[in-house]
Amino acid sequence: MNVGRLTVIGIGLIGGSFARAVRRGGAVGEIVGCSADAAELRGAIDLGVIDRAETDVAAAARGAGVVMIATPVGAIPAVFRAIAGSLGEETIVSDAGSVKGSVVAAARALLGRHFPRFVAGHPIAGTERSGVAASLPDLYVNQRVILTPEAETRADAIATVRALWEAAGAHVEEMPAGEHDAILAYTSHLPHMVAFALVNCLGGAEPASELLRFAAGGFRDLTRIASSHPVMWRDIALANRDELLRALHGYQGSLAEIIAAIEKGDAAALEAIFARARALRERLGNAGQAHGQSKMPPS
Repeated sequence: MNVGRLTVIGIGLIGGSFARAVRRGGAVGEIVGCSADAAELRGAIDLGVIDRAETDVAAAARGAGVVMIATPVGAIPAVFRAIAGSLGEETIVSDAGSVKGSVVAAARALLGRHFPRFVAGHPIAGTERSGVAASLPDLYVNQRVILTPEAETRADAIATVRALWEAAGAHVEEMPAGEHDAILAYTSHLPHMVAFALVNCLGGAEPASELLRFAAGGFRDLTRIASSHPVMWRDIALANRDELLRALHGYQGSLAEIIAAIEKGDAAALEAIFARARALRERLGNAGQAHGQSKMPPS
């Protein structure tokens, strides 16, 4: 399978890595990159990530076999609106957003007759860095990619998007958009909220400079993802609001359980809480090793 022309809208870590990976996998011919940031586009060309640059979204989509949207989730509806009139009759559209329910709803409303050729997707991989300079050709190797097609999504469109991600080295799974959003609220979105809150908690304490100076490996490991892009995570938090709030309230309950045990001086309760968490974490570690996952995904 070879896509004659791939257009990637949003040439950052995710979009740039996708372009690099499918090129290396021999799955595309020409790669057109689109961004409002001219400097980012120049960098993408200099790095060999893309062959041609466009700052106009509609122009970038024109003539493409596949359009991959790798912008922050909040910008995706505007992209749909801009490209709807430029899509060919057989052009396939996909995205790499971390929330799927709102994206699918926007695609249905804005892509019109092109909606059956839209395949919503989400690569469960990344780093805390951003920008095309951070892109990696092997970012998706042995990582999961979730596709969330709808009943009317064309089978050939699903097959093409699946083949592109497989050419990038990923393992592709399918599930309903709502199920995806519920799972990712706990496994990705909640950890980011916790990391942001923890860093802000330390930064708000006195003397913050001394506390940060003595922050050790455990703190750095736990809060690494707080370096992720603020705009991207703002959009994710709002787009998956209901599921994320459910996860946050669950976390709040777990934290309250620890607080109560410490207040009571209940050593047995604390040990039981920590032992339960340790056992679950070890199961998670074994599952990750079984799937060959080495990167820690931020999205």
